[in-house]
Parts: sequence; C-alpha cells; structure tokens
Amino acid sequence: MKKNSYRNPVGVRKTTGLVLISPFIVGAFLFIVYPFVSSFITGFTSSPDHSVSAAFRNMLGNDDLGKAIGVTMKYAALLVPMKLLVSLLVALLLNVELKGIGFFRTVFYIPSILGANLAVIIMWKYLFTADGLVNQLLGTIGLSPVSWYGDPDSSLFIIVLLRLWEFGSTMVIFLAALRDIPKELYDAAKVDGCGNTRSFFSITLPQLKNVIFINLILQTIAAMQEFNAPYILTNGGPLSSTRTVGMLIYDEMFRYGDESMANAISWLLFMLIAAVVYVMYKLTAKMREEQR
Repeated sequence: MKKNSYRNPVGVRKTTGLVLISPFIVGAFLFIVYPFVSSFITGFTSSPDHSVSAAFRNMLGNDDLGKAIGVTMKYAALLVPMKLLVSLLVALLLNVELKGIGFFRTVFYIPSILGANLAVIIMWKYLFTADGLVNQLLGTIGLSPVSWYGDPDSSLFIIVLLRLWEFGSTMVIFLAALRDIPKELYDAAKVDGCGNTRSFFSITLPQLKNVIFINLILQTIAAMQEFNAPYILTNGGPLSSTRTVGMLIYDEMFRYGDESMANAISWLLFMLIAAVVYVMYKLTAKMREEQR
C-alpha cells in the first residue's frame, strides 16, 4: 500500500490552531483584559494627586457607599438562602418519572428566561402599585392595601420576590445532580428501614453538598451585582433602602459624571465579592473536613 506522502508539519498545525482561536483572543483582549486594566487605572490614578491612597480615601469618604454595601449584603442574605431552598424543593418534586414530566420541568424553568426581560420587571412593578393586582387581591379578603414602595422593608421584599421567582437555572442544576445519585443507595436505605425523611438527610443532602456550594457561590455573586430590578422597580428608594452598590456605581458614572469614583467602587465591589466567596469556601471546606 502506498503511503501518504503528505504530512502536516507541526508548525502548520500550530498556525492553523492560532488562526482558529484568534477571534476569541482578540475579543478577550478588547472586551475583558483592556476594560479590566483601564478600569483600575481610571479608578485609582485619576484622583487629584494621582495616587492610589488618595483614591481610596476619596472612595471611602462617599457618604452613600456604606449604606449601599449594607443594602447589597442584606439583599443577598435574604435572597440566596430562600432561592436555594425553593430550587431544591422544586427539583425534588420534579425528580420523578411521570408521563409529561418534561413539560412541567420546562414550565418551571420559563421564569428564569423571562425574569431578565425588562418588560417582565415593569409588569412586576405595576403588580405592587397602590391599585395593583396584589392590593386588589388583599382587598377581596378584607385586608387594607399595602404601600409596597413606601416602606423600606416591603420595597426590598418586592425585589427579592422577583428574583426568587427566577429559580429555574438553580433548579436545573439541582435536578441534574439529583438524577445522578445512584438509586441503589435509596434501595439499600429502604431495606434498612429508612423512611423518606431519613433518606433525604442521610443520602440526598450529602450527595448534593458540592452542588449546593456551587449554587451558593453563583447566586451570591449574582445577588451582589444586582442592578436592573431595583433600578426599574424602586429607583433605589425609598430613602435609598434599595440602592445597591451596582446602582451607586451607575449613579456615580452617569448621573454625577465621576468616572474615577465609579471605577473605584467597581473594584471595591469586586474585592468584596471575592472576600465573601473566600469566606464561604473556607467555611464549607471546614464543614467537609468535620464530616470526614
């Protein structure tokens, strides 16, 4: 048999590979690396004396920064545990083999697709107005209307409720993990006389601990970057009770025109998220070691 005389040199293969991934490399530099470096330079060298320390002093002297961080942390602390709990419960309900179960899984996932839509957020806003559907329903059962946007606690609750409704992506991750748990474990538990509750705490939760951690991290990062919902629903009010760090960055950049402050706060938010994730990782790692 005649051997193929053509051989693809190593250099040609490398060049072909570089050409194929070059759009990604160019895009990464233009839309990730350059904005990242430019933001740092703008945030910490655009102060009057062009020093990092002066930029930090200027940023920490912002009267609105402390309250915005408090609102962001409170929002994340309320939303993330509730979202994980609801997502896990729904995933358990959908982890059954029934005719047409795929349709129900799709229905439960749809809110996660629609929730990011501005039209849905605007619709959500009008549900809680003085004469909105929620107050009308309260009136039918004899309760007085609630000023949802006039009270700091209830206004934040509306935003939490909207994002809680978008549990589909977290639910899908839980559902995939549930379906990967070997059924033999549950069969063995039944033989040993374990009920559903005991099986859940002894088998299901231990098998899901890594997935719970992943969802916890992803949802915490998303919650701490919240901007769209409070901006459209409450515009940060009342009394800045729903003004997140994301909204503060927007205001500093586009309302007050202080790009140095906006970029410096952006880096502070980045470091704050990194610190929270690091603490979560250390705590969960310690818990895993104790379980061993």
